[in-house]
Amino acid sequence: MFEAINWPEAMTPSRSPIHFTNELEVGASPETIWSLLVDPRTWPTFYPGVGDVQILDGHDSLRLGTRFETNLAGQDVFASVQEFQPVSRIAWGGYPKASEASRAYHAWIITPTPKGSHLWTEETMQGPLWIELAKQDPEVFWRTHENLLAALAKVATERENQAG
Repeated sequence: MFEAINWPEAMTPSRSPIHFTNELEVGASPETIWSLLVDPRTWPTFYPGVGDVQILDGHDSLRLGTRFETNLAGQDVFASVQEFQPVSRIAWGGYPKASEASRAYHAWIITPTPKGSHLWTEETMQGPLWIELAKQDPEVFWRTHENLLAALAKVATERENQAG
């Protein structure tokens, strides 16, 4: 159905104590979903817990190598785009500024379907901060991404309905 994620060796699922996937069929085109993912100004409309996103490279949208900072779930996070295939896949990796030893790698794959898109997201996490949060609530990251996919689907579908 889609190509495997190009995991950095250190962040592969087999080396990461936290690994989860989420997927959803979305009644919106891959282009609409892509436009939301690569424009961090839209993230607060669908990304639970995301505060202001600042692109550090002077671009208006994400592209391969783009570095950005945001506040995510109360953590100031630094990340960079490490995979970028327009309208089909994007991934970023980074760490919370409070714990650079706590790394995360988050990938998105968008596949066209007859009714819109199949959206797949997968994340690996390592390090003391993420492990401590997972101990407090073992499903917190998976559940947050379920909410993220539902909100992204809603925003994408509304955008298409307004344009259509």
